[in-house]
Amino acid sequence: MRNREARAHANAWRAKRRYELLPELGDSEFVDYLMPAVLLSINTGIRQGELIHLQWNDVDLDRGILTVRAKIAKSGKRRDVPLNTEAKAMLSRWNAQRGDSPLVFPGRGGKPLVEVKTAWRKLLADAEIENFRWHDMRHHFASRLVMNGVDLNTTRDLLGHGDLVTTLRYAHLSPHHKATAVEKLVRQPPPSE
Repeated sequence: MRNREARAHANAWRAKRRYELLPELGDSEFVDYLMPAVLLSINTGIRQGELIHLQWNDVDLDRGILTVRAKIAKSGKRRDVPLNTEAKAMLSRWNAQRGDSPLVFPGRGGKPLVEVKTAWRKLLADAEIENFRWHDMRHHFASRLVMNGVDLNTTRDLLGHGDLVTTLRYAHLSPHHKATAVEKLVRQPPPSE
């Protein structure tokens, strides 16, 4: 609600000065890019740099795949990231209220965002959260995968890590995987006929 009031106030100020007005929010679900960007980050683990250069033609909602192009990937390698139900639903809603920019999260004038520091800091301050970086959402994504039994190699693929060593930092989050591994050695009785 506060953001909608702030937009109306800002447009009144801009109108008096004959500046270009900001788009009306109306009944739009999202007041800006921040909430969709956060939801996409925690559900895909993509890096901030990958996120701000993401284009709509990189998103296949029908197949549920987000493609990180080699050109924008830190590793320089293309990867496909499956979209879970929450990410797909959010992107569908965000797409419905977007303008004509090819970017998923366009900045001023439809150009790529340079960074999200200002909006991110304000969000953290409003929520009274300290010592939380944008990149921590990527760690959150990886941690959730491992704690839910996803193997480290799949986690590595989803994160776009070049080698398994980088992903091994999450291994301690799944102590049951060792117990599960050795339990597989126990001979199971043959199925009864």
